[in-house]
Amino acid sequence: MAKWSQLGPDVAVRFISEYLDSEDKVAEALAGAAIVVAMRERTPFRKSLIERLPDLKLLVTTGMRNAAIDVAAATARGITVCGTEGVGRPTSELTWALILAATRRLETEMANMRAGRWQTTVGGDLHGRTLGLIGLGTQGSQVAAVGKAFGMQVIAWSRNLTAERCASLGVTQAPGLDALLGASDIVSVHLVLGERSRGLIGAAQLAAMKPGALLVNTARGPIVDEAALIAALRSGRISAALDVYDTEPLPADHPFRTLPNLTMTPHLGYVSAANYASHYGHAVEDIAAFLKDAPVRVIRP
Repeated sequence: MAKWSQLGPDVAVRFISEYLDSEDKVAEALAGAAIVVAMRERTPFRKSLIERLPDLKLLVTTGMRNAAIDVAAATARGITVCGTEGVGRPTSELTWALILAATRRLETEMANMRAGRWQTTVGGDLHGRTLGLIGLGTQGSQVAAVGKAFGMQVIAWSRNLTAERCASLGVTQAPGLDALLGASDIVSVHLVLGERSRGLIGAAQLAAMKPGALLVNTARGPIVDEAALIAALRSGRISAALDVYDTEPLPADHPFRTLPNLTMTPHLGYVSAANYASHYGHAVEDIAAFLKDAPVRVIRP
């Protein structure tokens, strides 16, 4: 996905593809590295880990925001933190893949086709239904445009959403979160994870959703209370489609894996050829610039 050879013979590049599930394993794997490229928020770089990497000089993260990196701690130790740009579309495209798969029960029908069966379910419809977006930023606005193309009524809510933003996109502003949940046939989450959004959708909010509604989350797992969602899905009152989880990779024995009304993908929202080419191409640029003492795309505390 990038021309690592551009860094020249003095830079030895090593790829770590296995999942490192503890700080000890990460520290051992990265021992002696002067430069580290981290994929999104997959690996936490807390102060405790940073202090165990005395040779680290440059930490590059894919994307320009990474909540798993203690940028202040890195900066305090003289480590430069840089980011990369992305193409900005793959997550919204996957959102619609999940919506369509869940609505038309594609997972069941595809498995049944391979087993020799034919037409075993009746799918749902999108035209004329209400799509509720929690967040109307870059991703939410892209999802809104497709929803309108399907002939859906699109409504949106977030704490900072303005009437002007909604009007510019032809979207109706919901008066509150509960109002959006109660009116929507499909609810899709598009918020950044932070203190105000963590646990935003809990048991009370899930109970406010319409019976038979679909909850889609391609943002961050902890925005939705996991235990509350499991209980709601087990009750059969709603269904869900998820690309993100509290713990990633999702444990093999996780209850989510047993729920028939849950469509799942393994955090594929950002995983596309164009996005990877942008991320890793910029990572090479970041490293080359740093080696010339002219770092670019620096992330500051």
